[in-house]
Amino acid sequence: MITQSGSLFVLSTSDSTYCFRIMETGQLEHIYYGKKITLADTADAFIEKHAFAQSNTIAYDSSANTFSLEDACLEFSAYGKGDIREPFIELVNSDGSRSSDFVFEKAEITQGKKPFKSLPGSYDEDDAVGHLCVTLKDKNYGHVIELHYFVYENCGVITRSARFINGDEKDVRLLRLMSTQLDYDSGEYVFTTFTGEWAREMNRTDTRLCAGKQVNASYTGTSSSRANPFVMLSKKETAESYGSCYGFNLIYSGNHYECAEVNGFGKTRFVSGINPQGFCFIIAPGEDFEAPEAIMTFSADGFNGMSQNMHAFIREHIVRGEWKHKERPILLNSWEAAYFDITESKLTALAKAGESVGIELFVMDDGWFGKRDNDKSSLGDWTPNRKKLPHGLGGVCKKINDLGLDFGIWVEPEMVNTDSNLYRDHPDWVLAIPGKPHAEGRNQRILDLTNPVVQDYIIEQMSAVFASANIRYVKWDMNRIFSDYYAPHLNADRQGETAHRYVIGLYHCLKTLTEQFPHILFEGCAAGGNRFDPGILCYFPQIWASDDTDAACRSTIQTGYSYGYPPSTFSAHVSASPNHQTLRITPLETRFNTACFAVCGYECNLCDMKKEDLATVKAQIALYKEWRAVFQFGSFYRGRSGNTTEWTAVSPDKKRAVGFIMHKLVSPNVQYEYYKAVGLDPEIIYNFYNRILKYDIRGFGDLINTITPIHIKQDSLTHNIIANFMKMDGETEDYHVYGDALMNCGIRLRQAYAGTGYNDQVRFFQDFASRIYFMEAEEN
Repeated sequence: MITQSGSLFVLSTSDSTYCFRIMETGQLEHIYYGKKITLADTADAFIEKHAFAQSNTIAYDSSANTFSLEDACLEFSAYGKGDIREPFIELVNSDGSRSSDFVFEKAEITQGKKPFKSLPGSYDEDDAVGHLCVTLKDKNYGHVIELHYFVYENCGVITRSARFINGDEKDVRLLRLMSTQLDYDSGEYVFTTFTGEWAREMNRTDTRLCAGKQVNASYTGTSSSRANPFVMLSKKETAESYGSCYGFNLIYSGNHYECAEVNGFGKTRFVSGINPQGFCFIIAPGEDFEAPEAIMTFSADGFNGMSQNMHAFIREHIVRGEWKHKERPILLNSWEAAYFDITESKLTALAKAGESVGIELFVMDDGWFGKRDNDKSSLGDWTPNRKKLPHGLGGVCKKINDLGLDFGIWVEPEMVNTDSNLYRDHPDWVLAIPGKPHAEGRNQRILDLTNPVVQDYIIEQMSAVFASANIRYVKWDMNRIFSDYYAPHLNADRQGETAHRYVIGLYHCLKTLTEQFPHILFEGCAAGGNRFDPGILCYFPQIWASDDTDAACRSTIQTGYSYGYPPSTFSAHVSASPNHQTLRITPLETRFNTACFAVCGYECNLCDMKKEDLATVKAQIALYKEWRAVFQFGSFYRGRSGNTTEWTAVSPDKKRAVGFIMHKLVSPNVQYEYYKAVGLDPEIIYNFYNRILKYDIRGFGDLINTITPIHIKQDSLTHNIIANFMKMDGETEDYHVYGDALMNCGIRLRQAYAGTGYNDQVRFFQDFASRIYFMEAEEN
């Protein structure tokens, strides 16, 4: 709900209040954003009072000399009138000046949300979103800023965006336009970012704000694995289930910028938007520029409360199309099974093995086109390699379909190898400085998506590929970051527009293709999580979270994503052990248990897998199908993090739930362990139980000699034969417990092995072991 009472604007969600007012000078003073409160028609009690300006500050003008904008909480800021903090806007006027003086002109409250012209954004199918547009005008140059606010009441989210309109008679250079700004009257916050690199995305970092600036930004051309655009601000005492927490994200897939600055007066300013580094847009008279939409949410119920708001918003107001609420299939991807060495017969054999264990979708990854035997050639030449696929895409697809499986493919449409027909024909179609050496990445270059001709080519080529067979899934990859920002399509004075225009061109391609092929399940990928953001999720309902499939690493990575993104938006695969990225050995059950709490798939060579492991995989897939709706679309909650990871997924009606615990490294002589659920109905009685499993006796090493009448040499033929016929019984957990007890007291689990004996009352829980627990509401 949005209300205006005189100079006061109040934006209300189900659990939060956001308000600001028009100051006497025409600026907008931010008053409050936090837990829902009741306000009278005026906010006199809450506005900041000033009788005399501080020394060594700048008064706004002679009629407002009792304060400085440097010591005010503002909704919008610019350079030149005393506010020296991070600005919302920075521009160079036609006369060379950089000062701006935007003041209130008008405001309008409407209902519903219109799409942006060139960028994706949130949406509401019921048109119930409230919209506030506040117009500010520069008193000296006539430029206009529109501040747009959209209120999603039910999920506790407010989004913001801005539009700049050149009101001068000459061109201006726009150097910065943020999407949101939030000023706090204190500096006692913790700034949480999620950073990393290839194969180690989304590592949480907490920084106590004291003085100066903390910046989270990307200059890779993508939203980046180095610094995801999702960030948090919280009080130092905030935890998963209690305390104040603000979450922010940006519906944008390019260079972004989030800054938290504490000034000398102890006020904190947060801004988020397009990264101003290297950014310069020339805006002609009367033309405009729209900033991406920023997402804001507040919860008084800790990080989990904030996450619930973000998850609901992403599921209901970002993801769209046929797959929005549709359960995602369990796939088998060929990459780690075969890499580039694929043939139709190999793929068919792998798919047949997949079908035998319950796989629903087979994905042919890289290596199927041109002369693609490694990563040095053929990107851009999207025709099937007839030596590998003699019957083309249609032929291999039919063979997969005849097995009863859907068929999917991998593509990397934004890229080109210099060893390709496309590059030889169109060397001017890449982002590179003509005549100058180029800094390469993964032996490939980036196509110039600022050029409409290149956009049309990508759309044409991908349309032909997607229509050439019964393709039901597409993994859209992008395996390098930007270097040498230069678009041959743009004039020299426009090169500062390259990065943003590339993103706009990408969005045009994605919009066109997803509308043309609405039944295909598209999965985004960029060397793993190098472009994981709400902008991509507006077109692709899921994103490959990381190229790292190691279960121990994935527990950290998926925990990181879960703060801002629901599990239905990131995919995870059960892969081989030792793992291909870390060489770590982890139990097959742990690899499955971790992948369960996402869109689960497999990426291993089932043709080479032992019969015993194939039987395990078949049982895993059957179990996942039974609980898939809870895993993919249930409410997800975090418990403990660190050496012990604890998760819970709960169905919308709270009648079914799944819990997860995993230890990375075991401590000796520690028997005790527990599991505490989150998000259950406190008044429901749940049957809490585990999977009853048996364990390989070889996991106990030569301890087998403590129970055998003859000596058994470890890893000997005799040892292996015994292991084929003798399994160790796992523990049983089976209780009937009220939801409030499950959440507050928790279940004290069977003791872990501690070196003093083992039977079916003991948990076999070695390094990287895990368990999943099921909770089902009793009928009566």
